[in-house]
Amino acid sequence: MTPQDLSGVLAEMKGRHAEVERQLSDPKIYSDRTLCRKLSRERGRLEAFFQLYDDWSRALRELAGNHEMLQTEQDESLRQLIASDTAELEGKIAQAEKQLGAMLLPPDPNDARNTIVEIRPAAGGEEAALFAGSMFRLYTRYAERRGWKFELLDLSESELGGVKEATFSLSGDDVFSRMKFESGVHRVQRVPVTEASGRIHTSTITVSVLPEAEEMDDIVLSPDDLEISTFRSSGPGGQNVNRTDSAVRIVHKPSGITVASQQERSQIRNREIALRILKSKLLEIRQREEARKHADSKRQQVGTGDRSERIRTYNFPQSRCTDHRFGVSVYDLPGLMEGNLDLILDPVLEEEGRKNLESVLKGE
Repeated sequence: MTPQDLSGVLAEMKGRHAEVERQLSDPKIYSDRTLCRKLSRERGRLEAFFQLYDDWSRALRELAGNHEMLQTEQDESLRQLIASDTAELEGKIAQAEKQLGAMLLPPDPNDARNTIVEIRPAAGGEEAALFAGSMFRLYTRYAERRGWKFELLDLSESELGGVKEATFSLSGDDVFSRMKFESGVHRVQRVPVTEASGRIHTSTITVSVLPEAEEMDDIVLSPDDLEISTFRSSGPGGQNVNRTDSAVRIVHKPSGITVASQQERSQIRNREIALRILKSKLLEIRQREEARKHADSKRQQVGTGDRSERIRTYNFPQSRCTDHRFGVSVYDLPGLMEGNLDLILDPVLEEEGRKNLESVLKGE
């Protein structure tokens, strides 16, 4: 790839940057905080791309100069220095091209949002619940590694220490831009603790990653559309843990969505949490409908994360984790399950960037 290959894209981006600068220079824009924030983020993203593009172009010129010097230079010590510098430049160029591919993706408006994650067992009974518990621990440890704020919204545990359902929010830098790749069906292959004969068992869980609704989204909930009921919070196996009906269940009648929260002892607090989850679910539905209307290329649909799609397999006997969407496998499953989710997410993001760069070069 050469700078000439990206000349058309660069020209478009420079034109867009000039338009963003023009809008931000208008004092009237600051009366609309949402639009101002959106344009400021876009300007920052464009300027980061220009800086990376300049660094990449300069490295390519230096590399070409090194190749010319190697053709004429006779001194062996100087040739070794040039060869060493050439190897370093090649590494920088390869890394820059990966980053350029990722930055050429259409910006996801949700990337700067906080995130709500839901984990539920699917097929496999108690083993699925145990794996759901393992994934819940994985995500909490991953949040710690990245310095994200973790807030538990709801948790229902099984009798053997698994998870029937877990809902939590994550906030911090790059939360949604990374966690959106977790949305879908996760399959595990391992010998369950509940299996006496030692046979490998296959079970599945579902992970839902929702961009959290904000005030500017204008998600209106009419009281007439809500059916709100209370119930007594329970622990593992249905054991009652509260003497009062503090847990809250809300049914959104137009969509049929049901949400519940029993994590807090306060009924008011549980109601707030349930409404927060409901608004995020309705936002996701709205965004998916809009995406279907306007998606005119595969690149605009990257990372949508259909929850019915089997996205990943965790094979414990082989210590392998495979992401089926991108054909990526890693062979350190214990390390990944301890919270190092970047072992799989980094190559996933790299592969996504590579495919996107190919699409740009082909003019798709």
